[in-house]
Amino acid sequence: MQCPCGGDRPDRRLHLQKVSSESTSQPEAQPEAQPVDKAGRREAVARWKAIVAEYQKPNVWRASWQIVNTIGGYAVLWYLMYLSLSVSWWLVVGLAILAGGFVIRVFIIFHDCGHGSFFKSRLANDIWGFITGVLTFTPYYHWRWEHSVHHATTGHLERRGVGDVWTLTVEEYLASSRWKKFSYRLARNPFVLFLIAPLLIFLIFQRFPSAKAKRREKASVWIMNGAILILALGLVNIYGFFPWLIIQLIVMGVAGAAGFWLFYVQHQFEDAYWERGEDWDYTAAAMQGSSFYKLPRVLQWFSGNIGFHHIHHLSSRIPNYNLERCHRSDPMFAEVKPTTLFGSLKSLTFRLWDERARRLISFGKLKRQTKSRERDGGESGRGEGDGKGNGKGDGQKE
Repeated sequence: MQCPCGGDRPDRRLHLQKVSSESTSQPEAQPEAQPVDKAGRREAVARWKAIVAEYQKPNVWRASWQIVNTIGGYAVLWYLMYLSLSVSWWLVVGLAILAGGFVIRVFIIFHDCGHGSFFKSRLANDIWGFITGVLTFTPYYHWRWEHSVHHATTGHLERRGVGDVWTLTVEEYLASSRWKKFSYRLARNPFVLFLIAPLLIFLIFQRFPSAKAKRREKASVWIMNGAILILALGLVNIYGFFPWLIIQLIVMGVAGAAGFWLFYVQHQFEDAYWERGEDWDYTAAAMQGSSFYKLPRVLQWFSGNIGFHHIHHLSSRIPNYNLERCHRSDPMFAEVKPTTLFGSLKSLTFRLWDERARRLISFGKLKRQTKSRERDGGESGRGEGDGKGNGKGDGQKE
């Protein structure tokens, strides 16, 4: 997988050449910190802000049509599943899987409302954010707070832990206890990450507020729980408890697995971006640390254009229906190397951030590196022994 900032192995502190005036290329083997070019950063920000300004304007007609074809389509599928209960459970399951795809798209609307980008009106964003939150089992204000932290800290090694995938550096992993290593490996296991974790988060964990959340965010969790309960009771009254439960689990299971996969691929690729302190840069985190996931058109539709994640992280004020147009608007964005559906499967092997190599590596590679260092250390030790007369010299007989 290639770096989303263009090129195979660029310096991880560089911005796109057309975005920034920086030109401090350094080889991978020499990761010493370079002076922070604050003037270059300001120039980069000014340039991309001028480009994206046009696409930050919400369009009420596009937003309204997206609500109709997404929430309307989702409602139609629930009606078809009701009719299919008397025909075939296999038909119900097929429709439930399709409905899971629509939930992903519903979540993108929810996501944009949380950023205040879907509609121009803040009230409209909050109303539809709440409605779509009920449909996706996600508390609107609480999630909006957590997600804003994700945007402000993505790629920052010193600010991990909120709204991101648990990621350790090589040094942190090696220094961890056996229990922590086991927990980390379990958390990064694909079965847990894409099947178990989504259901736990959407159905259980999001029913309780974070201890760090403020009063409004905490209240939004309990209000959302009440709204979800009312919806669930209404559907149980129509479908019956067990049919509703099976359908709901399939729908949320499909949506959760696909949604987690999208989020994972968007930030967990080999040449991702992680920095510390002043070396961290917002523009670089967006353009180098967020992927351009080029999906087939039908999957792009279901995922609400979120594959243009580099654009979204550059400016979260761009609604999803403008992301592709923004990406195509300037040659700067053409430098971002796309990740394909097939190519993204390689991301499953990446587990740890290697700060020296500036890339994510697998557990297998870490094991090989450790063995290599141990072998080199052993050979070095034997060489030192020979120099002290403890080994056999060239002229020594056995």
